[in-house]
Amino acid sequence: MLHGVDVSAYNTSYSAEGLDFVFVKATEGRSYLNPHQNTQAAKARKAGCVVGFYHFLWPGDIAAQARYFVEKCASVHGDLLACDWERTGDGTCASNAQKDQFLHAVKNLRPTHRVLLYCNRDFWLNHDTTSYAADGLWIADYVTAGHPRIKAKWRIHQYTDQPLDKDVADFSSKAALKQWAHPA
Repeated sequence: MLHGVDVSAYNTSYSAEGLDFVFVKATEGRSYLNPHQNTQAAKARKAGCVVGFYHFLWPGDIAAQARYFVEKCASVHGDLLACDWERTGDGTCASNAQKDQFLHAVKNLRPTHRVLLYCNRDFWLNHDTTSYAADGLWIADYVTAGHPRIKAKWRIHQYTDQPLDKDVADFSSKAALKQWAHPA
């Protein structure tokens, strides 16, 4: 198992040393842009980590959100891209169809990138109806690292949010993750 973290604008002082990968929140909806994403990604790159960016999906105008994400995130070839599908601060959420639409749109806009779906166990088991996760599922379930309580194949498991979001990836080595992150 490989080890990583995912960070947002609140985690400006995180350490990437000893990690294999780092996901950085880039955007949310159609207007939020993480002002620290470039610095956070640079820190991860300097430490030799595989870098990913994620977009917090809101209901409404999915095509515009996909364009906003790929235009505003600081990704380069080989970076992973992810859709964060969960409840918003006001208690709403994008529908399953909107989640699928966003993933397809990002794959079409950035065909040289791997695209993942991030969601928690409840969303995967009780809100998802298609099991579509693009190139891989990133599941949040706060249990023993690497043992999420789902039957589906997963690539990344977020197992705690203390002291920040920590993840493991189901790859044999960092080289294997890097190779997977560069689709032909």
